[in-house]
This record gives sequence, structure tokens and C-alpha cells, in this order.
Amino acid sequence: MKTVLLAGGTGGAKLAAGMQETLGSDLAVIANTGDDIETLGVYVSPDPDLVTYWLADQVDQLRGWGIKDDSFRVFERLVRLGSPDWFSLSDLDLAACLYRRNFIDEGGRLTDAQAQIARGLGISATVLPMSDEPVRTRIMSSGEWRSLQAYLIQEGGQTEVEGIELAGIAEASPTTDVADAIQAAELIVVGPSNPVISIGPILAVPGMRELITEAKAPVVAVSPYVAGKVIKGPTDNFMRAVDRPTTAAGVATLYSGLIDAMICDSGDPDPPPEDMRCFSTGTLMHSRESRKTVGRAVLKVGEQLRAG
Repeated sequence: MKTVLLAGGTGGAKLAAGMQETLGSDLAVIANTGDDIETLGVYVSPDPDLVTYWLADQVDQLRGWGIKDDSFRVFERLVRLGSPDWFSLSDLDLAACLYRRNFIDEGGRLTDAQAQIARGLGISATVLPMSDEPVRTRIMSSGEWRSLQAYLIQEGGQTEVEGIELAGIAEASPTTDVADAIQAAELIVVGPSNPVISIGPILAVPGMRELITEAKAPVVAVSPYVAGKVIKGPTDNFMRAVDRPTTAAGVATLYSGLIDAMICDSGDPDPPPEDMRCFSTGTLMHSRESRKTVGRAVLKVGEQLRAG
């Protein structure tokens, strides 16, 4: 079953890894690029790379980002020479970002750079940036606008979110690669990533929602809430910032008119979304086997939706 998965941070990346176990090359992941950043002389694309490293089974699962067993010798030397010390990159991660910088500087597309990185790491699924045009998520907190990465790292993602904007979103558009994947899909999945800053920028790309709603495939979202809580990241802060309940039902309101059903964690104590088909299953992905199990459960729901 050709499947498109919208993903941003860890939850969506884990689901991608689980679904790839079953789907292989029939999986295409559309990844958020709103938190891309240019620093240390390189182009960092955190979410596409995180998805790629999970798919390649190379991610550092203890940190939740970067590459396992990697060193930080180059970054440490850069800091010693005077570079900023707040955004760290491990050595092999830095290599991918340097490759991307050179690829784009030579006239290549962000999409093609990511495709080559994925090929180089030997993954079978496809990883597609949401757009080739630059979009940058900016956060107002403590009375100041800052990049999303500065908010997450320097502010620790703990301060109240007072505003959110997507710089460059009006000029962005889905790539032909994204459009072709959506049109060919037999199932579209909105992953359990932060619905505001990970999935939100993808859906905000002009024309993206129309592509999804006009597609023949059913659309199912996976709630990021496990047993009523978020496993990782400041999702609750951002849900409150957009005046939504910090529940699966609250997440569903952000996808109104887009999804046909939602999958909620079987241990979630909160009421499921109303006026929508809902499915219940365990969604905690703490191991390779559990990621595979959740991936298969999502595909089973997709089959049910396709059958009517």
C-alpha cells in the first residue's frame, strides 16, 4: 500500500521507521522544514535528517537526535575557535549538513540533496522536504521573536509561547515530488509529531491541504498523546498557544476538514474526538518491535478506511 506520512519530530520519525519495516519503498515521508537553520557555515535540516537517521537505524536514541556513537570533535574545535556553542552538531551529522550546503550552493534543490543523503545511508523509503523554498518558524516568547531552534535550545522550550509565525510561507509551494507522492498514495497518515510546529508548517504550505483533500486516499492522524501525555517536547505549550485543549480531541480540531479518522492511544484517559471515526491501539514506540507493531496497526486502520 503506497503510503505518505507527514512527520516532523521524534514521534513521526519513529512511526516512519516502524512503517518502513512493512512498506519499504512504498513509504514516502513529507518532512517539516520550518525549523531548518543555517549555522556553523552549514545548512541544517533537523526534521528531514531526524527522519532519515531513524529510517537508517542510525539515530542516537538516548539524545533523541544526531547519530549514535558519534563524536563532537569538530564542533568542540569550532567552539574553541570562537563559534557559537548553543547549537551542537556531531561529526557525521555535520558531514550531511556540509554536503547539503555545497549541494544547494551549486544550484541543487533541497529535495535532491535530501534524496542523495537518504541514498547514501541506504534507506528504502523516500524522504521529501515539504518545500524547496525556505520557511522558518519563529516564536515569540519572553517578549522577543526568536527562531524555533533558539526557543527550543536556548529557552529550553519551557517559556510561554506568545506568538508563532512562519516566515516565507507565502512564497513556498509543494514540490512536484510531494504532489506526485500524495496523488499516488493509497493512504495518507498525519504522524504523531507536534501538531503546531511540526505538522502545522507542512499543512500551511500553500496548496498542501488542497492536495491532501483532493487525493483519493483516506487520511488518518495518529495522536501524539500517549496515556494522556506527550512523550517528548513542548507540545502542550504550543497547543495552549493556539487555544486548543492538550488532548487528542484538541489535536483533531487542528486537522478539521482534512482527516477521515484518528488513532488514539488505548491508554488515553481523555475522551476521543467527537464526530469522527476513532480507532484505539497502543501507540508507545519504545523499541524496534513496538515501532513495527504501531506501524502495522496504522496500516490496518488504513485498510479498513479504504474498505469503507
